[in-house]
Amino acid sequence: MTEGPAPPGDPGGLALVVEPDDPTPPYEQLRRQLAGLVGAGVLAAGDRLPPLRQLAGDLGLAVGTVARAYRELEAEGLLVSRRGGGTRVASGVVPTPAAEREAQLDAWAAAYVQRARAQGHPDDAVADAVARALSAPRRP
Repeated sequence: MTEGPAPPGDPGGLALVVEPDDPTPPYEQLRRQLAGLVGAGVLAAGDRLPPLRQLAGDLGLAVGTVARAYRELEAEGLLVSRRGGGTRVASGVVPTPAAEREAQLDAWAAAYVQRARAQGHPDDAVADAVARALSAPRRP
């Protein structure tokens, strides 16, 4: 993932998914996922991200949507872009410690459970839904 562009049709070998039914705007879904990959150390300093047009095509998004996600990550200091040189993870970015990542995952799970319970779903149905989601094939 460090040198050269990712092969066409492959969003850089990254498991990126933009859910059209999610109320979160697509650029923000992408921004959060990429920030998470940097925070987890999956993307390290110097790693090259897929070109805008390629990633937009792979995810079925407008180029401007991907550009906005990249710009926001650049403003946060996570990415650096150079004309003709592509977009890379900024140097000096330190991955988020495992304990923080686990706490974030716990918070997401708690929020999911809270929403499901608020909709009247019993705990066993919520657990079954999570199990189905985990056993489903990963989307490209």
